[in-house]
Amino acid sequence: MEIYLVGGAVRDELLGLEVKDRDWVVVGATPDDMLKRGFKQVGADFPVFLHPDTREEYALARTERKAGRGYHGFTVYSAPDVTLEDDLRRRDLTINAMARSESGDLADPFNGQADLQSRQLRHVSDAFAEDPLRILRTARFAARLAPMGFAVASDTMALMQNMVADDEVSHLVAERVWQEIQRALHENEPGTFFTVLHQCHALAVLIPEFAQGEIFEQALAAFRCACASSNDTDTRFAALLSPLPETQAKARAKALKAPNDCQDLAKLASRLRDHLEQPDNQALTEQQVLAILDDTDAGRRPERFQRLLQALACALSAEFDNALTLLGNAQQAATGVDAKALLAQGFKGKALGEAIRQERLQRIATLIHRQQA
Repeated sequence: MEIYLVGGAVRDELLGLEVKDRDWVVVGATPDDMLKRGFKQVGADFPVFLHPDTREEYALARTERKAGRGYHGFTVYSAPDVTLEDDLRRRDLTINAMARSESGDLADPFNGQADLQSRQLRHVSDAFAEDPLRILRTARFAARLAPMGFAVASDTMALMQNMVADDEVSHLVAERVWQEIQRALHENEPGTFFTVLHQCHALAVLIPEFAQGEIFEQALAAFRCACASSNDTDTRFAALLSPLPETQAKARAKALKAPNDCQDLAKLASRLRDHLEQPDNQALTEQQVLAILDDTDAGRRPERFQRLLQALACALSAEFDNALTLLGNAQQAATGVDAKALLAQGFKGKALGEAIRQERLQRIATLIHRQQA
């Protein structure tokens, strides 16, 4: 039995980055061998075991063979005769296909170290084309490592383009696509994820609305702006879809299986962007401002409303800065109306509701007057 540290831990160690997770591959062993040593089996599709002390994952060396379309279309073979090189060959990128023995020796059969030095993201073998999810993973690694100068190798980009042309991407499960997108939203340079997908033509399959170059450029600019100002997933996602009409943004967010908070904010951002860009709404009245606050449920969900304004600040040009500032101030002013004080004055029922509304309008009108002064 031989045990090797593999994948990202070896890559990050060689790059001088912090190693967060360590994965291991075991060569020359059977499941019974692992169980006798106190490991606990957790893998359903292939033998993966948890170390009895560290709880780190140890996988038996395996090979994979294409047996269908999409991410799940594989048969797995794991046995003591599978070599380390066999196991590394099935991996996606050369920089992820290195291993280190327990004695510290580096195993690098596919020249991953050379690609680390030349800052290239290169596929290990033509088997890369058997799994369309690797297109998204490669784009995500590009987003993570872009600050260090990494880029997708030209031959790998060509292979990814061929995979898209062969209609492999359309067979991806939406939930798995969202997992990769969500991770990419928080990589070091998230915009690179979408530029890589655009270059290999996969973005036109995953988000067809971005097939038009102008729309994509607007989306990318708003998205990068949001990434610079916010760490929230829903804010970044809403900025990304903000150039789309509300109906398209709503449908695309749903098709991508985005969480409800992301779907809601994307829908609201597109709706309010379109509303503010209408010629009649260049100078908001107190009635229009209050209608926006009510429509976006700003009173009960003030934090979401602030994230909405953050997304819009990136989606709209600078000429709308005053309008967004007004909305932010109006939300605080309108929320501060003291309903108990009005109740003490004798207002009840519908009269109380109308009194609250009038007080909010008055406060907003005062803000507008101050802003225009």
